[in-house]
Amino acid sequence: MNPIDQFSDAQFASDECGDTLWNEENLNPPGAQASTAYSYLTNNQSITMKTKHQFIKINGVNIFYREAGPQDAPVLVLLHGYPSSSHMFRNLITNLSDRFRLIAPDYPGYGRSEQPPIAEFSYTFENYSKIVQALLDELGISKFSLYLMDYGAPVGWRIASGNPDRIQTLIVQNGCAYEEGLETFWDPIKAYWIDRNDKVSEDKLRGFHSPDGLKWQYTHGVPDPVVVSPDNWEVDLRHLEREENGQIQLDMFYDYQTNVVLYPKWQQYLRESNPPMLIVYGKNDYIFPVGGAEAYKRDVKDLEYHLFDAGHFALESVGEEIADKIRDFLGRKVQ
Repeated sequence: MNPIDQFSDAQFASDECGDTLWNEENLNPPGAQASTAYSYLTNNQSITMKTKHQFIKINGVNIFYREAGPQDAPVLVLLHGYPSSSHMFRNLITNLSDRFRLIAPDYPGYGRSEQPPIAEFSYTFENYSKIVQALLDELGISKFSLYLMDYGAPVGWRIASGNPDRIQTLIVQNGCAYEEGLETFWDPIKAYWIDRNDKVSEDKLRGFHSPDGLKWQYTHGVPDPVVVSPDNWEVDLRHLEREENGQIQLDMFYDYQTNVVLYPKWQQYLRESNPPMLIVYGKNDYIFPVGGAEAYKRDVKDLEYHLFDAGHFALESVGEEIADKIRDFLGRKVQ
């Protein structure tokens, strides 16, 4: 039984976030917002780094992105999943930006990026990959590593397989490229692919981004859920409560089937290009279970594989451990 099914209609209808958390006026302010300063201790010397919170127009859409680290350092592009935003990488950026340049965009309709009307914008994984690639081109980034998580995986696989010469390494955290990773959680989504007018499946899918559905995604599989900040799902609710956003999420669920069709192509890319890969995976994930992580071993020769006692959003409970693995991996693999 899908855990989402255990929630009552009353729970789905509840709203734990007040209206004061979100307004359009604060959503897309022009230019860069205030930076957040962090301190690091390197060789007994304190070095202050800053995360910049910026907007840039890409393909006619105002895109929000976080950036930190030295401009000449190796680049790691952080691609977020559903139903989150670059907010999920805030701590990882803190941990890594003394040594690496981090770029973390919000997709259109997520986080603080602009949400164009559905009638004027194609909400698809293909279009998201074009937005991210255009952002990197605009920033003059020619070589980079990709952090692929959840929806960030199919966005990133499109970029990587289409530009293998630009990819330095891949880091996969609870993101899929194999049908073994699409288990019980995906049953209502697969039913929706077959019949988009199936209201039973649609109601279940809407439940995934209800307040309780969001909380479940962050806390399920976490040994000690109290370490996960409720700020996470309350921040997500900000963009999910925008007009048309519920339909955007349904459109993305429906479009996910275009990724499954491309799985063989992406697997071939892994075999032929053999990019160095680090897997840092929450082994208790119900959404993308560990079978999807194991499947990478078939095609990736240069693979470092680590499972953590964590759920889908593993960065929220074992973020420092994952950061340590990334720091070591990139330090050895990227010159």
